[in-house]
Amino acid sequence: MSSVGAASRAFLYCFNKVEVTGLDNLLGVLDRRRNGQRDRGLLTVCNHVSVLDDPLIWGILPLRYAVDVENLRWGLGAHDICFKNRFFSTFFSYGQVLPTHRLWHSPQGGLYQPTIAQAVKLLSSPSSVIKPSDVTFSTNGSDSFVSPSIYAANRHAWVHIFPEACCHQNPENTLRYFKWGVSRLILESEPAPEFVPMFIHGTQDIMPEDRGFPRFLPRIGQRIRVMIGKPADSESLFGHYRTAWKRLVEKSGDPDLLKHDPEAVQLRIDVAKAVRDEIQKLRLSMGFAPDEDETAALADTWSKEPNKRKFKSPVDGSLVNRH
Repeated sequence: MSSVGAASRAFLYCFNKVEVTGLDNLLGVLDRRRNGQRDRGLLTVCNHVSVLDDPLIWGILPLRYAVDVENLRWGLGAHDICFKNRFFSTFFSYGQVLPTHRLWHSPQGGLYQPTIAQAVKLLSSPSSVIKPSDVTFSTNGSDSFVSPSIYAANRHAWVHIFPEACCHQNPENTLRYFKWGVSRLILESEPAPEFVPMFIHGTQDIMPEDRGFPRFLPRIGQRIRVMIGKPADSESLFGHYRTAWKRLVEKSGDPDLLKHDPEAVQLRIDVAKAVRDEIQKLRLSMGFAPDEDETAALADTWSKEPNKRKFKSPVDGSLVNRH
């Protein structure tokens, strides 16, 4: 974590022009959470424009934060990329990345996969009872990973998520719809995590989807802009949604019965849109034009996209990479 953080910072500031607005918003939260002084999780949410967004964007953190590993983020990484062999699996596991299946690539994907449950537990308070089945978890029935949430030091953790779940490159940096895994993190974590929205622009020029040879090399000399919003208690932002969720859980008696419940599904849709709205505020504050299509926040709007790995979206003309 420390080595990659230092390398990311060196690349950003030595070879590019970096503008960060609101860095103190994030650093203030991290300072309060140092040395285990935390009573709730931290959820940061950001748009996704480049395959190098994570770890590059964490290069904005001063080096003293990069060596405080227990106070660094847990992320969600594509199982088919980050965990495709033993070397990658070890590297990204040490990098506090959770193996995540994407439905486009795997039937094990979706918001009810074991990895999302791990992320909910990382954000939540430590459990007083650890069952033998809690020590490891499997994402597909054949692999096995140590459950980071069994360690009390990992609870009330910082989890970062890119809810668009794929690289989305558009000249106006428009947003896709946000997938509903982020809704689970907000609705089911106990207590409600602290919430910090982020917006990035410029990393798409470091690794543009239409880049030519040498495709594997990042481009330098780019202008990178990062906007970090003010921290907020998720209860204050999304409290009425959490109250509605708890009411549904009490009514059903079992959260598993709510996987396909119409009210629960609509609640997840509403929460994902509310999170997207917070990121949208940052986008607009950076001078980008408002969405022309008000339905861009809905999954149905994007269902007309082709079943391909890479394509130009018929919705907004953006370059999309599902790798």
